[in-house]
Amino acid sequence: MLFCRHFLVIIIGIFAPISLYAGELTGFVALENQAFIHAPGFAAQGMNSGTSLVIQPEYYHVTEDGKNTITFTPYARLDYNDDKRNHWDIRQLDIVHADDDWELQVGISKVFWGVTESSHLVDIINQTDSVDSLDGEEKLGQPMIQLGVFKDWGALRLFYLPYFRERTFASIDGRLRGKKPIETDRTTYASKAKRWHPDIAIRYENTIGDWDIGLAHFSGTSREPGLVEATSSDGEDILIPHYDIIDQTSTDIQYTNEGWLWKLEAMTRTGQGRRFAAFTGGVEYTLYSIADSNVDLGILTEYQFDDRSGSAPGTFADNDIFAGLRLTLNDTQDTAILGGTSIDNNTQAMFFFLEAERRIGNSWKIELESRIFSNINSNAPEAGIRYDDYLQLRIAKYF
Repeated sequence: MLFCRHFLVIIIGIFAPISLYAGELTGFVALENQAFIHAPGFAAQGMNSGTSLVIQPEYYHVTEDGKNTITFTPYARLDYNDDKRNHWDIRQLDIVHADDDWELQVGISKVFWGVTESSHLVDIINQTDSVDSLDGEEKLGQPMIQLGVFKDWGALRLFYLPYFRERTFASIDGRLRGKKPIETDRTTYASKAKRWHPDIAIRYENTIGDWDIGLAHFSGTSREPGLVEATSSDGEDILIPHYDIIDQTSTDIQYTNEGWLWKLEAMTRTGQGRRFAAFTGGVEYTLYSIADSNVDLGILTEYQFDDRSGSAPGTFADNDIFAGLRLTLNDTQDTAILGGTSIDNNTQAMFFFLEAERRIGNSWKIELESRIFSNINSNAPEAGIRYDDYLQLRIAKYF
């Protein structure tokens, strides 16, 4: 891939002299099948089910002195129906040098920020791989140089991000897409440098008693594209992604008190119309060892608010309430179930989800996922997925 070229040269040039001993190979191969409950909402969508093969190995090296690690995690999805889901990526290819109170990371990697369950407002370093997962949990690998400094007063991390990754979208014949096709070949940027605009970020983290606190600022190309209406060469209505230059300041805070977790993510952003603010906040309470068993039950509730204007990229989480349950059996098979619903207070649209997983033996895992969409108006921005209720079964072999 083109974006890897310069970073591979840097990595090899700096770290080639390092002596490595044999590393560890792990990873998984998974087979997924999505079965859609309803007939497709658009004529071009000619499928009620979809099958994918997912492959993600990971190779991990450590130098003899234990101060340098190399991680390589390629990823590939082979999809039978949607050619836009049929893709590959480098999730991680980096070298980390760790010293007593600092570390340097160079390469392609993934960074996660956030504490809430229903949305991750502050998680901005990596681009969303939306063809892999509707909930935004899957991310593309991001080229970066990260310097971390660790002191008694907390951790300070500096990021230099030299190359931008565009968001992935379903094809015109794929399920779980918008009302209009998105033509990524005509993507536009606010910066003349386009994908090569240098982004920067800084983050401070600390734990003070029962409080976990994160403060961050990001300046660069927005990971959320605006979708501009246009016409294709065939005269069809389409949408073209446009990426603005933004500044975003954020905080994420979690307070732990026995079985209670109080969570907050908040941010303010400029560069997409007027300055706007958003937050997601809530609580998770866990009932441990129910009826003297090994079973734990977590009760979750969160509120989502976003006051962005119409000139900013759209969001579904502008005035929504989320409620969910997390069941953990704490058995030898690591059985866990998470389910919940989000309700839009403005439109009364509802979104239900269920995720369950269980190990089989020492190296197999079975996962079940379901998404249900209800009470969505035909004119709503999310109307494209109102017939896309689905049930997904995934069987993975770990090695």
